[in-house]
Amino acid sequence: MKPVRSLARAMLSGIFVVSGFHNFQHPGRLVPAAKPVTDRVTPLLEKADPRIPTDTETLIRVNAAVQIGAGLMLATGRFSRPAALVLAGTLVPVTLAGHPFWSNDDPATRSNNQIHFLKNLGLFGGLLLAAADTGGKPGLRWRTGHRVGHSRRSVQRAVRTARREARIAVRSAAAARRLPG
Repeated sequence: MKPVRSLARAMLSGIFVVSGFHNFQHPGRLVPAAKPVTDRVTPLLEKADPRIPTDTETLIRVNAAVQIGAGLMLATGRFSRPAALVLAGTLVPVTLAGHPFWSNDDPATRSNNQIHFLKNLGLFGGLLLAAADTGGKPGLRWRTGHRVGHSRRSVQRAVRTARREARIAVRSAAAARRLPG
């Protein structure tokens, strides 16, 4: 991995590791802000599997643990593309719960939440770029198209060879019929 990519991924993942660790240790301070979001998600979780915990504090800890793990994976370059997608997924509920600027009446609070909302939006964009980054290697789309093109050319060569050999066989058969005996 190139040094710039390594440094950028470590810098991008830092906030997730640190805040995830802090939120895992002290989830109680986030419960009031997260409660409206978890209340909307709880029926979906119960429908998916009744064994999934649905209390707000546990969901905050799960989100924090995922952020720590995926952040460390992104920072070390291990499964960095899936880790970036996972971090982007954890950022959505955090942003919606933590920075609902549209529901603030106080101008100072509204401005502060709007700034943090836009900061998280920027982090989301950076994570999407990290998820799309192939590290200078051809991406899956290019490799698939290249393979398809290669296969198409191979089939065309095989068809030309078969036609040529069929013409030779026809000529040989015609020549054999003309031979006496």
